[in-house]
Amino acid sequence: MQIHVVQRGQTLYGIARLYQTSVQSIAAANELPDPSRLVVGQALVIPITGSYHWVQPGESLFSIARIYGTSANELARINNISAAAPLQAGMRLYIPPRPKPTIDVFLYVEPRDPISETMVNEVRDRASDLTYLAMFSYEVRRDGSMTTPPIGNLPDIARAAGAMNAMVISNIEEFQFSADLARAIFTNEAAQNQLFGNAIQIANEVGYEDIHFDFELMHPEDRELYNTFLRRARDRFHAAGLTLSNAVAPKSSDVMTGIYGAHDYETIGELVDFTALMTYEWGFTYSDPQAVSPIGPVRDVVEYAVSVIPRNKILLGQNLYGYDWQAPYPPAGGPPARVVSPQQAIELALRENAQIEYDPQAQAPFFRYIDNAGRQHEVWFEDARSIQAKFNLIKQFNLRGIMYWKLGLSFPQNWLLLRDNFNIRKRE
Repeated sequence: MQIHVVQRGQTLYGIARLYQTSVQSIAAANELPDPSRLVVGQALVIPITGSYHWVQPGESLFSIARIYGTSANELARINNISAAAPLQAGMRLYIPPRPKPTIDVFLYVEPRDPISETMVNEVRDRASDLTYLAMFSYEVRRDGSMTTPPIGNLPDIARAAGAMNAMVISNIEEFQFSADLARAIFTNEAAQNQLFGNAIQIANEVGYEDIHFDFELMHPEDRELYNTFLRRARDRFHAAGLTLSNAVAPKSSDVMTGIYGAHDYETIGELVDFTALMTYEWGFTYSDPQAVSPIGPVRDVVEYAVSVIPRNKILLGQNLYGYDWQAPYPPAGGPPARVVSPQQAIELALRENAQIEYDPQAQAPFFRYIDNAGRQHEVWFEDARSIQAKFNLIKQFNLRGIMYWKLGLSFPQNWLLLRDNFNIRKRE
């Protein structure tokens, strides 16, 4: 699989010729709305076996081989050149497919009543790429009972595709995460027993194999209460043949204050079967325009996580969306940013005749445009380059896998590159 960034004046026909493939295959892989119109700076996934590397000034076979995890002699053999010959800048080298690690893929789905046919089809399309389909969410009440999301036949679709189903339990109350609700459960053993019993019963009825706690924005002083809660949950769920997982806030050190303080990485790593790092939302609805998951801060979280949690328990969190901010930006009193899928971002750039730029530090694409009312907009989103940077991080740190928030935001390039980079672990 090749990632190609569209340059000014390029056409899909010319790009297809460059990689010895067809216009139709590139258009279909990227779900291009209009193959005759490309956006300058747009990243395309080229569905070919292996990839190509264009030699940059100063590069050698040895340095290129290190990038791709192979040897200089092997690259020379494959490309029918001498290993001792100097490389010319601009020379094209073929890079064969490499062995793929096997990972878990955990995808949240948030069904609404009634469940749309579109969502059913999306689950059906993506289930083969999943280890877990996670139903968001069963909202716990203060007495330990829960509200139940509409799930329809989504668990059956996942199961038929060899994916496991996960039951997500959240501390959402009145449409937002509630620290007081979490504390009410943590300090009431009878409510906990009710919650655990209800969860096990529902898991048996529906066929959930993992119970996943997404408790967020808790009181930092409830850190030990949450640990005790998870310990009791683990004992009950394991006895019932179920696994326990959770989601944790993105921390680069053991901060014990603020909205992330209640998540104790080291203890959580001991208690749960696996945990998902929520490594996104640096750019968010009420922030200044910026990357949602910039690679530097994401790496900082991963480096801390692997220092206290076993790597085979860590899922890297990944957003399947971006934001369109309108000036004046939210911190200055402007409107909240609008969520856009990667596919919608490309369509917007095409419509506004905007050139897509790429921030090498954040490793994320963005563009600016002015709307019909003369207002400045800035859009940050995900593309093939930014998601490949996250896949490389998973490989570098040998993590268990990836968690996605959430189904319903179109990003076809992600799924192509996911399959190209990894084998997906399926239920046994």
